[in-house]
Amino acid sequence: MPPEFHLFAKGPRPVAPFSHAVEADGWVILTGQMPTDPAAPDAPLPEGIDAQTRRVMDNLALILGELGLDLSHVVQCRAYLTAFERDYGAFNDAYQSYFPSDRRPARTTVGVTALAVGALVEVDCIARRP
Repeated sequence: MPPEFHLFAKGPRPVAPFSHAVEADGWVILTGQMPTDPAAPDAPLPEGIDAQTRRVMDNLALILGELGLDLSHVVQCRAYLTAFERDYGAFNDAYQSYFPSDRRPARTTVGVTALAVGALVEVDCIARRP
């Protein structure tokens, strides 16, 4: 079965040429999400790492929901922080609230010099259909 490429009208407006998600053989790969508001794509980004992390996670949940999935289907995340040393703890506090303590996905977090739209954080993930 060939991969399926998904771009959802309700999803965040892409900031580059990509699909929100690509699905193949039950695996769902979500593009890294920025802390933009799908309902107001031109609005300023939320202030601070906590608010931006929550918007990113909500955007990932929205895309998963469009696919009939939720964050419980996520098996791996990658996070990118522009101010790693400053924001790592606050990022973790917000991020972990989206997963039960006994079902946290595998994760890699890296510091980067910059992200699209001036974001402090971006997260991508891989989910698996049951």
